Amino acid sequence: MNACLDRVNELIATAASNQVSREDLTTLQRLQEEFAGELATLRGRVDAVEAVTAELEANQFSTTTKLAGEVVVGVAGIVTGENAAGEDLDDSTVLVDRARLEFETSFTGRDLLFTRLATGNFAGFSTVTGTAEGELAFTQDEGNDLGLEVLLYSLPISESTEVIFGATGTAFDDFASTVNFLDGDGGSGALSAFGTRNPIYYLGDGAGLALRQQLGDRFELSLGYLAGEANEPVAGSGLLNGPYSALAQLLFKPSDRFNIGLTYINSYNANDTGTGSGRTNFSQFDDVFFEDLGLEALDVPTSSNSYGVELSWQLSDNFVLGGWVGYTNTQLLSTLGGLVERGGIDVFNYAVTLAFPDLGGEGNLLGFVVGMEPKLTDTSISLNPTAVAQLVAANPDLALPDLGEDEDTSLHIEGFYQLQLTENITLTPGFIWITAPDFNNDNQDIVIGAVRTTFSF
Repeated sequence: MNACLDRVNELIATAASNQVSREDLTTLQRLQEEFAGELATLRGRVDAVEAVTAELEANQFSTTTKLAGEVVVGVAGIVTGENAAGEDLDDSTVLVDRARLEFETSFTGRDLLFTRLATGNFAGFSTVTGTAEGELAFTQDEGNDLGLEVLLYSLPISESTEVIFGATGTAFDDFASTVNFLDGDGGSGALSAFGTRNPIYYLGDGAGLALRQQLGDRFELSLGYLAGEANEPVAGSGLLNGPYSALAQLLFKPSDRFNIGLTYINSYNANDTGTGSGRTNFSQFDDVFFEDLGLEALDVPTSSNSYGVELSWQLSDNFVLGGWVGYTNTQLLSTLGGLVERGGIDVFNYAVTLAFPDLGGEGNLLGFVVGMEPKLTDTSISLNPTAVAQLVAANPDLALPDLGEDEDTSLHIEGFYQLQLTENITLTPGFIWITAPDFNNDNQDIVIGAVRTTFSF
């Protein structure tokens, strides 16, 4: 219509009116009258859009940066159970918080500089339960002091290739899919760290370089190297000489509803996932041989290879079946001055997840997690009898570390219902039930209750 009017005016202006017939002018007049209401409505909408645009331009946060935030306030408590030593746990209720401010900056429209400031005040229940099983996903022990948590820059170098430069706080889930519908990084989805993702993903954190490559429509390859002490200019640290983890993952996506991940992680001096049995990491050597003896703590050198298979299958709009299996083999690279015989340990974990999105209303989520947190299933590491006898003779009260495997099986059973109160507020009550805590059938089951409120903007 507009183009037609412009052309008529142009012809009249050039005195070429003989090219326009009276019938054309009559038709044009009829169309103007017929669509007068629509034209007026369109003019009003354009005026409204221009007014809103002017308001946004005058009050925008930044021309290059978007600000987002998330505040988690949780009420949680141990309902019943015994700790790893078989002692009754006191009933306790805590009020905790975690806050994040995220800045997403783009200089070209395709790149992304991601900055996260974060704080919190909860160290978790492991300090009283004596086990990392059932730990909540929104723990963050910062004493509510705000600090820089994540700084990374991602840059597409082609239509199918993205490179990520991590300066600090970069994790594997920043560039590799965890293939879990319940992964909300503590602010949504699963309440526990174990229910959030396969624990082997927690082996990587720090600074480094990553690449994400799309291989057609059905495959995605993720590669990454992260150093845990990249900023420390001392021997045994730094970007290349200190603790590190390297990931390679192939994600198979035959459809939007069905994904399978095949994950491999090689790590050095990085074996603590923050979940499962305490026997699966080697911090116990520091606690016993160094702290108890009053000696300076030393790094216990280890090398690990981890393998994972993850699956997510959305069978319908309201039901998603998922799960994973993880295996880690860790080798001890030192005898600690002859105190131990070098060897290795095998660690397994698995889970099945059930998700019911939009149950009872749009945005709601009912979720269940049933599985086994990381368990030490086999070990070839042992104490040196001669060296230990000398230590015990000199220190009769010395408590030696337990280097044996986890003989019993402990199950993680979790359920929650995430209620979408408003577009920006969710309320998630739930429970975490740990059978045979610390993989010991003699210990009474631990039950943790929690109510998580998440504010996002």
